[in-house]
Amino acid sequence: MHTNTASSELFDNLRLELRRGCLVVAVLAQLYTEHYGYALRKALGDQGLAIDENTLYPLLRRLESQGLLVSQWREEEKRNKRFYRLSPLGEEVLPDLLEEWRQMTAALERILGGRGIASAAECGGPRKEEK
Repeated sequence: MHTNTASSELFDNLRLELRRGCLVVAVLAQLYTEHYGYALRKALGDQGLAIDENTLYPLLRRLESQGLLVSQWREEEKRNKRFYRLSPLGEEVLPDLLEEWRQMTAALERILGGRGIASAAECGGPRKEEK
């Protein structure tokens, strides 16, 4: 896609920055239902949002330290697993965060559409081959 190293590196950095915010929203939304780490990763991946475990677990710890998630160790299938779910604060914050995301997406669609540029859905989502 990118021919020179500088533009490729710049794109990769911008892409990571864009994904960070989207991953927070996706993880919080997915954790309306309790999941342990691997199951959460699989559920996100099955819906087209691949996330590396080296990204997911630090994100889960950060969201928990911010009070948005709660976790509990339990034994399942003879293994201890840490289950995560939204905290009461997370349940309060997520709808507002989703509304903000919707407003930003709508504004971006207006901006892109007004310039004859592909829509946000056409230009921003992760490609299936990405891991």
